[in-house]
Amino acid sequence: MSQGDDSPMSREWNYHPDLPLADPSIFRWPPDPGFLVRWFARNWLMLSERVMMVILAFVLYVIAYPSLETAQNFAVGWVAQVWAINMALVIVIAGGLHWYFYMRKGQGKRLKFDHKEQAKGNRLWNFADQVRDNMFWSLTSGVAQLTGFQVVTIWLMANGYAPVITFAEHPIWFILALILIPIWSAFHFYWVHRLLHVPLLYRRVHSLHHRNVNIGPWSGMSMHPVEHFLYFSSLAIHWIVASHPIHLIFHVIYEGPGASMTHTGYEDLLVKDKRRLALGTFYHQLHHRYYECNYGNQEMPWDRWFGTFHDGTEAGTQETRARKKRMYGQ
Repeated sequence: MSQGDDSPMSREWNYHPDLPLADPSIFRWPPDPGFLVRWFARNWLMLSERVMMVILAFVLYVIAYPSLETAQNFAVGWVAQVWAINMALVIVIAGGLHWYFYMRKGQGKRLKFDHKEQAKGNRLWNFADQVRDNMFWSLTSGVAQLTGFQVVTIWLMANGYAPVITFAEHPIWFILALILIPIWSAFHFYWVHRLLHVPLLYRRVHSLHHRNVNIGPWSGMSMHPVEHFLYFSSLAIHWIVASHPIHLIFHVIYEGPGASMTHTGYEDLLVKDKRRLALGTFYHQLHHRYYECNYGNQEMPWDRWFGTFHDGTEAGTQETRARKKRMYGQ
């Protein structure tokens, strides 16, 4: 399919990449040095979504978030400041993506995975509206818990309870930590996600997120409060591993507003019919449709190693459905 083609590929999908899905994990065996070099260049030497998040983290550290000196004592002022910044980030990023792709229809259905539009008039959703439901959970529990983890971490750093580094003292680790944060996030996400698919937790907690079969930007942070707590606990790594506030802010953006990018429902942003920014992945889109597969993301190999990988083919769908029957005794 050409980059700008918006014609349907099948009855099941409006668009999908070449199938079966390739293995893009940096941990695949045997190691491929050439692939690792290309992966690093694509993610860190070009204007990728990760580089953009790091730049945003640096800017917010300098001009927006409170300093460590300010955060030495809990006070309503600086805590509210962190909450307000996070609220603005989620509204601008999730809202901006929703406006461009679903309201303005900036690239039509080109590179959109699902045929359908966001649901309206269905009592499955609060307010009988998928987008409003997603906004409610994202902007209430989502922003509050993201802020809570960030506030506690800033306070721990400010008072010497969490190790803090500077670029001048540890330049190699400073840069390496930025590269490792998304990898750590992917590792944490896989295991938390597997836990959330235990039948009891799935029914009472995770099913709220999974109402979003046809995902959109506001779906990324639309979760039950218990799931928000488990998901954002990834930020607790800064309590024990030496980092800088810029690392924390990058991690906050990656876990919070970044989820809106990965749930856009489109594979890439097109500019003049060329792919300019990676967004969602068909890998995770398959999880939202078939549930018991692809619990992690493409960067980690766990789904392949533990037999929960769906490669996008009909055979993969049948294997996933059989696994689901075994899990739920149906």
